[in-house]
Formats: sequence, C-alpha cells, structure tokens
Amino acid sequence: MYPTVAEVLALPVLRQGRPHVVAGAAGLDAPVRWAHVAEVADIAHLLRGGELVLTTGVALPDDGRALARYVADLAGVGAAGVVVELVRHWSDKLPAALVGAAEEHNLPLVTLSRETRFVSVTEAVNGQIVDAQVAELRAAERVHETFTALTVAGAEPGVVLGEVARLTEQPVVLETLSHEVLAYDAAGTDPAELLTGWPSRSRVVQVGERTGYHPGSGWLVTVVGARGHDWGRLILVCADQPPHRHRVVAERAASALAVHRLVAKDSDGLERQAHRAVLAELLASPAPTAELLARASALAVPLPGRQLVGLAVRPRLTGTARPALSTPPVLRELAEATVLAARRAKVSALVATDDLGVRALLALSPEANADAVLHRLATDVHEARASAPGVLAVGTTVTSPADARRTLLEAGQVAAAALGTGAERVLHRLSDVRLRGLLHLLSGDERVTAFAFRELGPLLQRDAATGSRLLQALRHYCEQGGNKSAAAAAAHTSRTAYYQQLARIEQVLGVRLEEPESMLSLYVALLAWDLTRPSEEDSPGRAAQ
Repeated sequence: MYPTVAEVLALPVLRQGRPHVVAGAAGLDAPVRWAHVAEVADIAHLLRGGELVLTTGVALPDDGRALARYVADLAGVGAAGVVVELVRHWSDKLPAALVGAAEEHNLPLVTLSRETRFVSVTEAVNGQIVDAQVAELRAAERVHETFTALTVAGAEPGVVLGEVARLTEQPVVLETLSHEVLAYDAAGTDPAELLTGWPSRSRVVQVGERTGYHPGSGWLVTVVGARGHDWGRLILVCADQPPHRHRVVAERAASALAVHRLVAKDSDGLERQAHRAVLAELLASPAPTAELLARASALAVPLPGRQLVGLAVRPRLTGTARPALSTPPVLRELAEATVLAARRAKVSALVATDDLGVRALLALSPEANADAVLHRLATDVHEARASAPGVLAVGTTVTSPADARRTLLEAGQVAAAALGTGAERVLHRLSDVRLRGLLHLLSGDERVTAFAFRELGPLLQRDAATGSRLLQALRHYCEQGGNKSAAAAAAHTSRTAYYQQLARIEQVLGVRLEEPESMLSLYVALLAWDLTRPSEEDSPGRAAQ
C-alpha cells in the first residue's frame, strides 16, 4: 500500500532536484508512510515511524557526535529516510559523520543538488499514499462483498479457495488442524509440487496469532473456526511478505469457510469429501498421476511402498431396515465407524460414503500382517454398528498404486455379491462369494440376462398370469441341493403340495429337475436373475426365510 523510498525518489518532483543516495542504500525498499518537512534536529520524538524526513539542513548541527545522534534517533523511531537539500547549509557535500551514521544504521540518506519545493514533494508523496489507501479500502470492500456473496450462497470450499487464488494470484490450501489437506487451488502452479510432503512441512509452521506470516516458509496462515471451535487452517503460499490486502482476503475466506461448515453440519464433513474426491479419481484413473498421489499423501495416506487393500462396507437393505439404513446420516455413521476402526488398527485409510455404503482404501505398512489387521478392523466396525448389521468386503491386497483401482472394484463387487448370500461373516473376500461373485462380475453383460430369461421366462410368465409361486418353489429346491423334503420344509409347505409344484415346474419348463445339469443351469439362472432384477417380488419372500 505504501511506496518505497526508491519509488518516491523516482517521482518527477524529486528527480528535478537531482537526488543522489549517499548512504543507507540497503534501506531503499523501506515503505514511506508519510513525507514530513522538519528543520529541527530534535524531531525524532515527534515521529511515529515510516516518515521520509525532508530538510534543508539549516538547523542541523555541524558537530559530528550531534549529527550521529540525529541519525541514530531517526533510525530508532523507524524513519524511512532523510532527504537533504544542498543549497542553504551544506552546498557541496554532507559531513562525513552524518554519512557514516546513516550507513551504519542503513538509513537512506539522499541529497538534492537543486533547490526543491518541499511543499510539492509532500503533496505528491502524501497524495500518492492517500490514493493508495483509498484504493486499498475499495479493494477491501470488494473483497468483503465477494465473500459475503459466497457465504450467503453456501459456496463449497473449492469455490471459496478458487476466489482466494484469483484475488491473490497465489496458491492456497485448506487443511485440518492435524495437517491433512481438505481442499486447494494451485493458482496455475504444479499441484504435485505444492502438496508433496505437505503434512511434515505444515507441522513446523506455527504462528502465534489467528492470522500471521511465517517468513521461513513464506506462508500466510489463518485459523479457521467459529464459536470457539477451530478446526482448520487456511494457508496462502507466498514467496515474499504478502501485502495487507492478502491478509484481508485470507481472513474473509476463513470466515466464509467457517460459516459453510456450520450450515452444512448435516452433510458429509470436508474430510470425507476430500477422501471421496481422491477415491473417485483412483477409480477413474488406471494409472494414478503424481498429483493424485501427492493429494493422497497430503491426506496422511501415502500410497507408494504400502500394501493397499480396497474395502467396501454395505448395510443390509432388506425388509423393514431398508428405509432407516438408506438414509445419509446412517451411512455417515458407518463411515465414521470405519474411520475409527482404522485408527484403532493404526492404518492409514481413505474413507468416504457412496450411493450404496462406504468405500475405503487401506494403506498398510509393508511389514503389517494384512489378514490380522483386516480382521481386527472388520470386528471393530461390526461391534460399533451392532444395531445395523452389514457386509464388509475386501479386494485383493496389492503393492502398487497402479493396482488401487482393481482392489477397490473387487471390494465393491464382493460386497454386492455377499449381500445376496445371507452368509454371516466378519469379512468377505473373493474366495467367499464363488459363483455368485462371478455372476456379479458379469451382471452387466446382456448375454447373462438373456440366459436367465431363457431359462426362467416361462415360469415368470406363469407366475404373473396365475399368481402362483413356482419361481420361489424352484429357488428352495435349488438351494437345498435337490433335497425335496428339505425344500418343502424351507418353503413351509406340505410335501404333497410341494411335489405338485415341482411337477408343474417341470411341465412349464419342459425339463427334468433331477438331472444335474438342469438343476445347475436353473440355479445359475436364478442367481443371475436376482442380480439383474433385485426388486422382484421374490426377493422379499426370500429375505423372509
């Protein structure tokens, strides 16, 4: 906001006086808060710092000690510099004591070899300062209006940070108090370079106030929080000391972020949103980019050099539990239970909710016993969610970030297949879902759907036309391995009535159920039909068994 001594000396009104810096050149970058004419030696106690003192020198002493004290007093109060006109007192050069003292204190000492109208100098300098202050106030007002509008609109953190980057042209990062990156805008710089090693770099940056500049890192840090509950830090990455307007932008952005968190308290937290974004990109990217790996590391989940395991947690959405379990609050509770279990198992993990439940990527150390860690984590999740039973499934353990997508997809496929088995396990793996898992992998193939309809079509049409339950009777028969007595008991039907249903099934389908291939083919068709038509009326009936 304030011009420097060098910038003031470049003004036309001073250039006419032929300014010459005779000492203290190291201080030419000092800001000039005001230009002040002073013809007395005892002036320092009347100054507040940042003044450029203009003098003809007529009242200054010739004594070397007095001149040295004059300079020392000005430097002591933070004066920006001294401009001496070489016309009335000293016409050729300044005394060596004055020059030496100025050099010692790095106080710019400038001579003017021509007579100069100091009133014109003060008008030009002070006018420039006032204009800059007015511009700064107007800019602050625009900043206030911008972030007020964002606050009222409930803008997401990414939008707020984008505005910060636009206004300051500097990278900006929002992190938790534990130094995990929630959102960022690289402002055109390399995101991977910005985020690499972020948690360790951030831990050493501490400021003693809510907003402060850390010279060692070049970071402007603002604490984010409201109602006495701080939860994050907004960091503006600057190469040099930032101007005051950047501080205003950072503080207004922090306020907008704090309000957004209060208003959005019923939705997923910013941590889960950040985790969801990384998981989504891992699923969409066969080969993770350096930026993506840096983002995961900035969330305290390093992926290279780790054992990576995809995890899927799905609530059982059947019967009367369906409305309650499908609500977002329950899924968020399930996610938090997973996060807590991962912390207890001392496992770094990306955890987020999706449309079906919770998805996670666990990053285990190379020395960890993956089976033991996974069993402990799954047990903790089940205990935390005892009132809402669900399915926990894992994919294959991999050792390369490039395979993270595969293990995540496998976990989701195993969970979906396991939901249909009714098997109660602490943890489901690919080896547990067997045929049902294979069919789930192929469920999007139209040929599988066509096969299921070819096998079961006549039976489905008969049930639809007459209201019979032949499809359900066939299901009991296949699930009991062709044991008619056991199937009748499972169907809660007398043997005579059940045998009649089986005979009718054979008649409608034109097959003999005792033939192994017929039973196998029909059972595969039933499993495939369940995957393609999960809402059929037979599903609730099956769940009621």
